[in-house]
Amino acid sequence: MTAVARIYTKTGDKGESSLFGGRRVRKDHLRLESYGTIDELNAAIGVIRASGPGDEIDEILADLQDELFILGADLATPEAESARSVPRISMDDTQKLEAAIDRVEPHLKQLQKFIHPGGSGVAAQLHVARTVCRRAERCVVRLSGQEAVSEACIVYLNRLSDLLFILARYANHLAGVAEPEWNPPATRI
Repeated sequence: MTAVARIYTKTGDKGESSLFGGRRVRKDHLRLESYGTIDELNAAIGVIRASGPGDEIDEILADLQDELFILGADLATPEAESARSVPRISMDDTQKLEAAIDRVEPHLKQLQKFIHPGGSGVAAQLHVARTVCRRAERCVVRLSGQEAVSEACIVYLNRLSDLLFILARYANHLAGVAEPEWNPPATRI
């Protein structure tokens, strides 16, 4: 009879988890918060893909999900463990994000005003993913103030939020939905 692998190991029952390399840390450690937020971002992108964003956007998002697994592994592995064969995010990955932005942005009108997150359902979900990405970026920046973190991770997250913003606008464009503009009140008391 073959042993069945179980999802539960009970090794985290006391509020600790293992990083790649074996070091145990509390589950509220900033490193876990950082790659946990990356996981949340990946799940948010999965929701967008499940909603049928169209082939072009879906293809970009599929690549992002793969890269977010690499980013998560990178953040789960302290740089001292770099001798292990753990994939790392690189500046080449950021250049791929920039190339996607450069492909999509020419289809969009130049913004004259701030826009509210929203419009089509896909665009609204992309804006949610963008805000999760910004939170992940803040976590990773805080982590970099305490431990060594590759600069490429921070640059990647910054550019990724730009791409998600552009994709949200593009989703509205493809759906023929006007972007909800912010019209500030004339006066404030």
